[in-house]
Amino acid sequence: AVMLLETKLHPPRRRRTLVARPRLTGLLTRVREASLTLVSAPAGFGKSTLLGEWAHLAREEGDAVAWLSLDAREEDPATFVAHLLAACRAALPDVGAAAEAGRESGAPADAVLASLLTDLATVPGDVVVVLDDVHVVEARAVHDALAFLLDNLPPRVHLVLGTRADPPVPLARLRARGELVEVRAADLRFTPAEAARYLTEAMGLRLADGDVAALEGRTEGWIAALQLAALSLQGRDDAAAFVAAFSGDDRYVVDYLVEEVLHRQPPEVRDVLLRTSVLARLSGDLCDAVTGRDDGRATLERLERANLFLVPLDDRRRWYRYHHLFADVLQARLLDEEPAAVPELHRRASAWFEEHGDRPEAIRHAFAGGDVARAADLVELALPDARRERRDATLRSWFEALPDDVVRSRPVLAVGDVGSLMVIGEVTGVERRLADAERWLTAPDDERAGMVVVDREAFAGLPGVVATYRAALALLAGDLEATMRHARRALDLAGPADHLGRAAPGALLALALWASGDLDGARPRYVTAIDDLEAAGHRSDALGCTLALSDILLAQGRLAEAERAVEDALRRTAAAPSVSGTPHPGSPPAGSTGGFALRGTADMHVALAEIYRERDRLDAAREHLRLAEALGDGAGLAQNPYRRLLAAARLRIVDGDATTALALVEAAQRVFAGDFSPDVRPLAAVRARVLLTLGRVEEAAAWARERGLSPDDDLSYLREYEHVTLARVLLAERRLDDAAALLARLAEAAERGGRQGTLVEVLALQALAAQAQGRTADALATAQRAADLAARLGSVRVLADEGPAMTALLAALRHEPGAPHEPGAPHALPRQAPSDAGPEAGPAPLEPLSARERDVLRLLATDLSGPEIARELYVSVNTLRTHTKSIYAKLAVSSRRAAVRRAAELGLLDRTDTR
Repeated sequence: AVMLLETKLHPPRRRRTLVARPRLTGLLTRVREASLTLVSAPAGFGKSTLLGEWAHLAREEGDAVAWLSLDAREEDPATFVAHLLAACRAALPDVGAAAEAGRESGAPADAVLASLLTDLATVPGDVVVVLDDVHVVEARAVHDALAFLLDNLPPRVHLVLGTRADPPVPLARLRARGELVEVRAADLRFTPAEAARYLTEAMGLRLADGDVAALEGRTEGWIAALQLAALSLQGRDDAAAFVAAFSGDDRYVVDYLVEEVLHRQPPEVRDVLLRTSVLARLSGDLCDAVTGRDDGRATLERLERANLFLVPLDDRRRWYRYHHLFADVLQARLLDEEPAAVPELHRRASAWFEEHGDRPEAIRHAFAGGDVARAADLVELALPDARRERRDATLRSWFEALPDDVVRSRPVLAVGDVGSLMVIGEVTGVERRLADAERWLTAPDDERAGMVVVDREAFAGLPGVVATYRAALALLAGDLEATMRHARRALDLAGPADHLGRAAPGALLALALWASGDLDGARPRYVTAIDDLEAAGHRSDALGCTLALSDILLAQGRLAEAERAVEDALRRTAAAPSVSGTPHPGSPPAGSTGGFALRGTADMHVALAEIYRERDRLDAAREHLRLAEALGDGAGLAQNPYRRLLAAARLRIVDGDATTALALVEAAQRVFAGDFSPDVRPLAAVRARVLLTLGRVEEAAAWARERGLSPDDDLSYLREYEHVTLARVLLAERRLDDAAALLARLAEAAERGGRQGTLVEVLALQALAAQAQGRTADALATAQRAADLAARLGSVRVLADEGPAMTALLAALRHEPGAPHEPGAPHALPRQAPSDAGPEAGPAPLEPLSARERDVLRLLATDLSGPEIARELYVSVNTLRTHTKSIYAKLAVSSRRAAVRRAAELGLLDRTDTR
């Protein structure tokens, strides 16, 4: 887990030399009026001191103020989020428990932050979160996290940033909205009166008014320079001469004053200052380890009392840091005076941090001291924890800092570099690193003299890991044969108890079989991979494989098996304690969405929404989609955003709202995230189908031309969905012969491949093509076959979605003279319960009307206006419109008059209803 530094969670302690500046603390009272308060100025302008004083005052007044001082460790977003949560929980112990649990389970940063903000929104009163020294963090991911916070802050939560440079957040937008309070260098500079109080009262100097004014003018109110000048003036009898000689720009002033300060210290103090300047934070024990002395704690307390730019980080005087500007100058002086000592100082610091369990800080000092070999050793040992904690940014920074020849000589590091690249979707350089590792793995023992291995256990497992990565690379390149070859080799190398070693290549083998169209071969491989991942405790990865398994089962028409697989996966996640300690939303009727669900849980709900839509269990489908949306992307895999939008679009089609469906599909295209799974349902093809529903045939035909699709193409499973879509385009263009020929080949391929889910759709289109060609007998026969297959599969929407033409065919089947039995269609399509009109009333609507919709329908048959009907039913006009729209969709009509006529034909209205 990320090591939390409690010392970063406290504002600077109040100083005895503090000058009261009510004009600035008064300015900060506007914090509660804005989303963001920015305190931005160069080094040494008193930003931290001002914010710390304001924080103490605000807490004394009962405000909730969370404080976090940032340092280079926050370059890793995982560390930033961990410390931000700790800061908020230190100020408000009752918030953030679910967010903390989510972070520990590996939830994405945005999801963790969203949970935290949800908790903060429930706090009575204002909450202020202060982040100091923001400028030290340059990582894009942390900047994105700050922007996310700003975009989603609850109304009574306020963010305060202290920084030397403006962060890359939308300041202009906040400024235009009046949501930004700014405190700049011009505000922070000491006024002449403040400078006088500081020099004469706080520092106890006896200076003439003219000398005070001269110092204030020459420093332009720069607080650090004034502080350094005051230290240099202590004990001088020639204050006026010193002031007169005081000149130059900031850089030279600092150099000059530090020279004065350092030279006036005893040699042992000066030595400690220089040698400990390599440390980002200081404690007595750490200082002793670095300096070789045994008086570290006493020396730090002495430095604090002497006001030598030492900032306490806690109330127990255990941890400190130097003022950043002072540390910069000390480090520069150390390099000038004792450059040879610097590597050894960093080596000692690295050893201390490693001994005390802070391996990332140990690695930082090893790099800073130029000890690349030690850094490489530590990185190799840190790999398992860093992977488990998903510290991808930190891993990349380590590998980028390691020289190429060092990584090449260390096979475990070479393969670790491969993993750090592939997890961010980068394949450049992967082949070279794999070759580096394979060179050592195949080399005879007498040729391994240059090889370095620290983690022997990881080295022993490298052959299987390398084969797995080779399989993944081959899959990305579309070489399915090579994928299967490498995956099978990895499986052969993994022992029966090596569940993780078997799961990854097993899933890759399943992917290759799936992409090749061998769904029967892929299905059991996924089942085994899921079992291995569950046994290894990798539940999120198991959910990812379940999602792929569900897609395969749907293509095969195995709806019941898909439903069982996904519901079983949800039950397993619900049975395990959620990271918040509350149950997961595992079923449609109930289930709390509070707390963090396992990553991948949202994907399971989306999968069930698709399955229940196909079964025409529309209420359940909508409820699962609602649960997925409530859980959010933080509980989903990378594919979840676009898959959820796609499922919503398909439900809008059922509702007869193709315009909204098109917008949802286009939104899905914008957030599409591909992975190793074959793209068997391209979103561009989905969009073309919605265009056809809207009657925009030419645009759909343009898509087919852009994709180079032709009715004479060789058929493959990967392009099957596109070719079925092409058949729909051909039907819309009345190119009936071309459509019929293509559909015949598609039906044969789907049947041969056991893809009955595809086959029933193709049969439905074949029936429509035959009807359009005037081949009524063939149309009816094919429609009967489609209906029987749909009934066996339990798939309802596949026929209902084809609209009135298919409804007419199925109705004709039910009334065919001499039909030996009731066809499968009534079981495959939703059917209205029998009415008083008797069996000859006509075909049922595509979906039964609800009780409320029947009430609306009866009133639509009267002369009442819409508002009058709404008043009669005690509903709003908008609610009435929703019910009316649903009735039109179910009856396949577009007007009130047509709905009444159609309802009469179906026996849904009796004579007394049409008054």
